[in-house]
Amino acid sequence: MHKSGFVNIIGNPNVGKSTLMNQLVGEKLSIITSKAQTTRHRIMGIVSGDDFQIVYSDTPGILKPSYKLQESMMKFVTGALVDADVILYVTDTVEQSDRSADIIENIRRSGIPTIVVINKIDLTTPEVLEMLVEKWHAQLPDAVVVPVSAKESFNIEGLFKTILERLPEGPAFYPKDTLTDKTLRFFASEIIREKILRMYDKEIPYCCQIEIESYKEEPTIDRIAATIYVSRDSQKGILIGHKGEKLKRVGQAAREDMERFLDKKVFLQLFVKVSDDWRNDERRLRQFGYEQE
Repeated sequence: MHKSGFVNIIGNPNVGKSTLMNQLVGEKLSIITSKAQTTRHRIMGIVSGDDFQIVYSDTPGILKPSYKLQESMMKFVTGALVDADVILYVTDTVEQSDRSADIIENIRRSGIPTIVVINKIDLTTPEVLEMLVEKWHAQLPDAVVVPVSAKESFNIEGLFKTILERLPEGPAFYPKDTLTDKTLRFFASEIIREKILRMYDKEIPYCCQIEIESYKEEPTIDRIAATIYVSRDSQKGILIGHKGEKLKRVGQAAREDMERFLDKKVFLQLFVKVSDDWRNDERRLRQFGYEQE
């Protein structure tokens, strides 16, 4: 008997969805920072065994959209509620779930097998955890509640077994050695974006979009040229920094990460361009891969 299915990870920003997916997949596929809205796309990670294949999908955090980019991000979330075989609804020990009331109601009505994952249990007490488990049983009576700590790798194996029990029977969707549906170009752009999220404050990380202009694979080195788009000239100046020092730091950190990810040398060139208000420009959003049908 072979089991296979799509397991979609949904939840509010900053509850640890990306950390959890990276733990379940065993690879760093989703970028992780403490800033909200880190994940912008649905990112698939594929785990295969002799008698199973799980296609995990990490989605953006639930939010009320204030511009077209966020509208598109929320389409990835609502799409994940439609095509899931199993839903992982991720919460943690401190968040208030009011923001996602609509999504929770949609999950309840969907009839899709659901696992409520209470993350960050290393930051709470057994008494508080017990109350949380009861609360989630009341909100989603048909769901299984599984406490974990993704950061501390606690109960990831237990969660994996719970997922496997709920997978439907069926053949593999992808060749067994496939790790993700995303391209090397996609991961190169995500690595650069992660460095910007880590190194800059305020609105800079949220106004940036990365486009890989060229990606040449050679036997011993990958040559990558990328453009970082910002919304205004002032942001371009902040991003580049005095005599280009800040951009140079981003490039060096991104290159080192890419070399670890690819296990080979990387030559990386970064450019910065202004694209006025690209977050509300439908043509630009399509170009950057955000618009869904």
